[in-house]
Amino acid sequence: MKLHNLKPAEGSTHSEKRLGRGEASGKGGTSTKGNKGQQQRAGYASKMAHEGGQMPIQRRIPKRGFKNPHRVSYTVFNLGQVDQLVEKYGLTEFSLDNLYINGLINQSALVKVLGAGELKSAITFKVNAVSEKAKAAIEAAGGTVEILN
Repeated sequence: MKLHNLKPAEGSTHSEKRLGRGEASGKGGTSTKGNKGQQQRAGYASKMAHEGGQMPIQRRIPKRGFKNPHRVSYTVFNLGQVDQLVEKYGLTEFSLDNLYINGLINQSALVKVLGAGELKSAITFKVNAVSEKAKAAIEAAGGTVEILN
């Protein structure tokens, strides 16, 4: 076997369809696009959500409710959960970076700490929001709280 003898495996390659190259190509005349109409013309691209003249689904279904564009959504951690996470991951600081590195939040998440449960160790918190009860419990355990903006 030599380099000039090499061929691809049987059936692994296909000849390219040569459209718009006359009758001899076997696809001549209409180039496999049928007769007349928008879809055979050059530059055709169907509109998003076009349903061929049928009333589109976004117009058939009624509007409901209200989505507040100014809503701030937090990922919530209770003090009981924080204590478990500190033991599991060996955290000395409860910050957004540490939570992201350990796969507990995504990069754009905002974190709020709530006061349910007990905190046994003194930890530094660097989060976006803390409830009053949680702040009092953290400081009672000897930790500190820093609010990020």
